[in-house]
This record gives sequence, C-alpha cells and structure tokens, in this order.
Amino acid sequence: MENFKSTVNATEYPPQIKHKVIFETFDALNPGEAMLLINDHDPKPLFFQFQIEHPNQFTWDYLEQGPETFRVKIARV
Repeated sequence: MENFKSTVNATEYPPQIKHKVIFETFDALNPGEAMLLINDHDPKPLFFQFQIEHPNQFTWDYLEQGPETFRVKIARV
C-alpha cells in the first residue's frame, strides 16, 4: 500500500479551481513525500503543466489508467 501525505480527488472540485488545488497540495509536500491524484480522465495536460512550473521537482507515476478512474502518484523530488 502506498503512503500519501495528501489525496486530491479532482472530480470533487469545479473545473476553474482543480489545478489550483492540485498545485497547492503539491507545494505543501516536502522532498520525498507524495500525493495521490484521482481523476475521471487522463490528466496528461496537468503533467505538461507540472513540467513547465516544477521542472525536475516531481515524479509522476500512474497507478491506474482508466477507463473511468485515473490514479496518479505525484511525488516531490
């Protein structure tokens, strides 16, 4: 079982604040800590946004890849 400091279920947030909540949660992580992102579609655009805003500061590992649920472990390096 994975150990996550925080979990963000993106389906619970309105579209206009999803990324804000996800980035605030990531920003609260210490190096070596991870969060779990749950979504109802592939969050690939978010991955590219992470690459731009946090280059070389995170890892991105799919734990589940749909079709209905996507679970991604995002860890701070």
